[in-house]
Amino acid sequence: MEHKQITTNGINLHVVQDGPSKGRLVILLHGFPEFWYGWREQIPFFAAAGYRVWAPDQRGYNLSDKPEGIAAYKLDELAADVIGLIDAAGQEKAFVVGHDWGAAVAWWVAAKYPERVARMVVINVPHMSVMKRHVRRSFTQMRRSRYVLYFQLPWLPERLARQKNWEAPAQAMMGSSRPGTFTETDLDAYRRAWSQPRAYTSMLNWYRALVQRPHPRPANPAISVPTLLIWGAQDKFLGREMAQPSIDLCDDGRLVFIEEATHWVQHEEADRVNKLMDEFLRGDSKS
Repeated sequence: MEHKQITTNGINLHVVQDGPSKGRLVILLHGFPEFWYGWREQIPFFAAAGYRVWAPDQRGYNLSDKPEGIAAYKLDELAADVIGLIDAAGQEKAFVVGHDWGAAVAWWVAAKYPERVARMVVINVPHMSVMKRHVRRSFTQMRRSRYVLYFQLPWLPERLARQKNWEAPAQAMMGSSRPGTFTETDLDAYRRAWSQPRAYTSMLNWYRALVQRPHPRPANPAISVPTLLIWGAQDKFLGREMAQPSIDLCDDGRLVFIEEATHWVQHEEADRVNKLMDEFLRGDSKS
């Protein structure tokens, strides 16, 4: 793996790169509260399969730039970062894969820039329109998403997390995953990333921008990019009932439930997820 600083959309992102330079570009977008390391089971797999893999620390995370202010973390900015990475790689199109917040960004990229995405894989996050509808109408999903309201408080969530040696994000990951998914070595790596100057505030600013600087729903919610949605059915944060309505908004969509997996399915069922993604991406060999 190579560690690079790539300029995109007016900032620098730390990007881990692997695989042959002439391989088809796969961009792996992590979620909260991870960083590029969340794809540690996928990067070597895709590199060995002949893809050119770029796994960035998204803006605000770990070793990437951390712009000031909530507005810097709106979905439009996050999506523009991805397009800038595709440009920096000298490519017209890329495969885009996202988990959690990275999946939300992938949905937005596909909605705004469909001509730049060859195929998309999203993991355990619904289409933005489906998510908005369920948060407003489903008491169960409101309860599952209540932590988002806590993150709206200024400075307090990050101060308490730091004072308690990042117990809150660590426990959120451990408590919502299968036993043994995250080792102490893994959590030490995450704690180092969360401890980077201004990192945790910037990470929470993604949630603050979502609530305080919301985007209008796209005029046409349909997704024209071929899409694979992988969903760990034991997700404690996002209900499986949002999966099928999301794929129904895709012109060419496929949904796969992994019943025994949680929100962290790419960690827990890495071999299966990798195979599913590889088979799906190879279906676009001519584009």
